[in-house]
Amino acid sequence: MVKEESEVVVHHSGKPYTDPPPAPLLDRTELQRWSFYRALITEFMATLLFLYVTVATVIGHKSQSASDDCNGVGLLGIAWSFGGMIFILVYCTAGISGGHINPAVTLAFFLARKVSIVRVVGYIVAQCLGAICGVGLVKAFMKHHYNSLGGGANEVSSGYSNGTALGAEIIGTFVLVYTVFSATDPKRMARDSHVPVLTPLPIGFAVFMVHLATIPITGTGINPARSFGAAVIYNQDKAWNDHWIFWVGPLIGALAAAAYHQFVLRALAAKALASFRSNPHN
Repeated sequence: MVKEESEVVVHHSGKPYTDPPPAPLLDRTELQRWSFYRALITEFMATLLFLYVTVATVIGHKSQSASDDCNGVGLLGIAWSFGGMIFILVYCTAGISGGHINPAVTLAFFLARKVSIVRVVGYIVAQCLGAICGVGLVKAFMKHHYNSLGGGANEVSSGYSNGTALGAEIIGTFVLVYTVFSATDPKRMARDSHVPVLTPLPIGFAVFMVHLATIPITGTGINPARSFGAAVIYNQDKAWNDHWIFWVGPLIGALAAAAYHQFVLRALAAKALASFRSNPHN
């Protein structure tokens, strides 16, 4: 077997970095730790705040532009809202929960053996509940506009097929998760640790750029909790009929990005094979 030990490597700049050992697949001891429940609370609150601000921005834009196309923040403003909130929330929560705020990111980290299945289940439940509560606040504060302007729910736009929408969600989530893995890579973090914003900044920009590309197609999901929370509160047939796209697409994109980063960019499969060949009896 390959030893599951931390690999200490010296970067070209002379700064050492450590590849952490793979997380246990099923770590029941996490259920006994306060840090685990603190992380769940953090994921819940972060997703709540994310959905409240972003969906309120969407509804506000639609209500302001209903009478005049020049009013409202526009699609650019909506994209900034999503990207900016991710930047803020990842910066605030990365040291507590890892700042996932997205079931697709959580799943990708599990596939990369960075979190256990216990944490995956807990995070996804917390994220979905937070999303429901965040959108619920938007409906409570902006009820008339919320009900009449689509509720911020993700749907396939007129003129686009389900296949096109699914492809957009896969590619968009790939960009996001690829950026997350790159920004949180131990080698990069060892080099850039003196500039803490260099982790959340590219993640926020990735969300911003993906929204620019895919808002016209799907309204941009790339986050199953975001789509689920809006669908639950809005609760209209169109949102539910298209809803599978906003789970399947992001999960496929997350899987592809995790595999690409771990086995191509980091070449972990080659390292494991080389280690096995040199120590076949370990």
